[in-house]
Amino acid sequence: MTVWNYLIDWQEEVVDNLDSVAERVNEPGMDRFNQPGWINLVWESGWARRIHLDVVDARETKGLWMMHFCIFPHLDNSGPIYGLDVIAGKNKVTGFFHDLSPTVDNNHAMIEQFGDVLKDHSWKKERELPEWAQAIFSKHMLAVGNVNTEEELLKLLQLSWANLEDYGTEIQKYAGTCTAELGKTAQNRYAYYQKQNPHTPRTMTALGLNEEDVRAFVQECLFPDIE
Repeated sequence: MTVWNYLIDWQEEVVDNLDSVAERVNEPGMDRFNQPGWINLVWESGWARRIHLDVVDARETKGLWMMHFCIFPHLDNSGPIYGLDVIAGKNKVTGFFHDLSPTVDNNHAMIEQFGDVLKDHSWKKERELPEWAQAIFSKHMLAVGNVNTEEELLKLLQLSWANLEDYGTEIQKYAGTCTAELGKTAQNRYAYYQKQNPHTPRTMTALGLNEEDVRAFVQECLFPDIE
């Protein structure tokens, strides 16, 4: 069983789960970025303002597979943003990034719980975060490279799935804990710094996607500003 099989199983399980607890949304402009080898799905629910799954499947052409998965709370919710990014070859995950990123509260209870979960795990190949990432990610951010054993990959996927299940339950407790204006500012700040990441457009272009499409996608659909 290849690395890809495990990742695609995770992706399909997430889609099935979200289809049962949230509603799919056809966001304006997103159709442009649903192409052969590139899918984008968006949901919304009573517990999440926006849930976005982005997968680039370039296994046949480039020998790589990439996933971005992000959940934004409603604007009046002080809870963090769930994020998971993975890029993998057939036999190795070159990057696995997972975080509960703060919005209005850097020391939110959900982030501290996330840290408590991670302290029981260790990875030898942790990666140092660049400045743009340090500006928005939590101090517990999981950034691992060169994952080349089944045991390590399964541990990462199981951890991210458990955190996802916990997130869906816990985030609901914080509805109405901040003003919508404060939440809007915080989530736009997160989007701003995510757009400073040079690796996202570079990687997507290297996977064979049109450069103009990628640039528009990152600015308008991957991390859209809240007006």
